[in-house]
Amino acid sequence: METGNSIRYWAEDDRPREKLLMKGKNALSDAELIAILIGSGSRELSAVELSRTILKQVNGNLAELSRLNTGDLQKFKGIGEAKAISIIAALELGRRRLAELPSRKKPISSSRDAFEYLQQYMADEAYEVFWVLLVNRANIPISAHKISEGGTAGTVADPKKIFRLALEHHASGIILSHNHPSGNIKPSETDIRLTTKIAGGAERLDINLLDHLIISGNQYFSFSDESMLNQKS
Repeated sequence: METGNSIRYWAEDDRPREKLLMKGKNALSDAELIAILIGSGSRELSAVELSRTILKQVNGNLAELSRLNTGDLQKFKGIGEAKAISIIAALELGRRRLAELPSRKKPISSSRDAFEYLQQYMADEAYEVFWVLLVNRANIPISAHKISEGGTAGTVADPKKIFRLALEHHASGIILSHNHPSGNIKPSETDIRLTTKIAGGAERLDINLLDHLIISGNQYFSFSDESMLNQKS
């Protein structure tokens, strides 16, 4: 049963769907776009007001919103499982669209380029995940693959899996990356040992290990920038 807070009962100026049709998608605020996704609010709040409440809890940051799971979203009165799934699905589509932009196929020429490419895969993760980016001889990305995921304390990456992917995709180079949910981007001894081990294997297979990035939010640590990519057998 629809309440007075359902979108179709609102005053004309407060209807985000109609606003999108009349003024275009760029005229809508983040809260109005989310309101279209959820369709209705609670008895106390309209869909836009409920969306503003949700955004306020994540400081208006869509990247922070992407980190919420269905359980987190359902803590807001008026958000059930279906609405939570709609929000999560829409944010995931946005992330995938970003991954397919033509700019993602430009050569990786610096650690910053690698960070900007790989951050999308780790920005929303509450746990540690390990990814490898495969590139061709011109350092243009071929594909990115999740190697493993773990807990808040760490994850384990299997070098054999990394090299198998590189050989299957005929990659000339690889860029390793994992996140530190703690916010500390300093490499651990385990990170250093793993990098050295993979560097040795890459050298034997004539594959270039271009970098290993540790990412946390908008900051990163680059093994290449710090001259820590010693390829030892």
